[in-house]
Amino acid sequence: MTGIIYKIVPAPMWQEAVDRGRFDGAPVDLADGFIHFSTDAQVRETAAKHFAGQDDLLLVAVDGKTLGEALRHEVSRGGDLFPHLYGPLDPGLAIWVKPLPLGADGRHVFPELPA
Repeated sequence: MTGIIYKIVPAPMWQEAVDRGRFDGAPVDLADGFIHFSTDAQVRETAAKHFAGQDDLLLVAVDGKTLGEALRHEVSRGGDLFPHLYGPLDPGLAIWVKPLPLGADGRHVFPELPA
């Protein structure tokens, strides 16, 4: 199971990772021992559940194929298979990084995601 996967990251945290050349994860990732990603079908729910009301976020897109065996799809929320990266992420592997602003309704406004 590969394809484009997504990470929601606070902008300052991502900038620090770019400056260091390595993203080790957010506090929840460090606590769980892997970097949480979402598929295109999962990322909106992830934003609503874990980032509700948070501004200054970025949506980072990565081609899962570039992560090799460190990427595993494991059962998580609702029995769905979620992509988990066991190791650091090289920020240079990002296909793109886009703002994830809050809309007038308080929900995140997503860029168009590839089908």
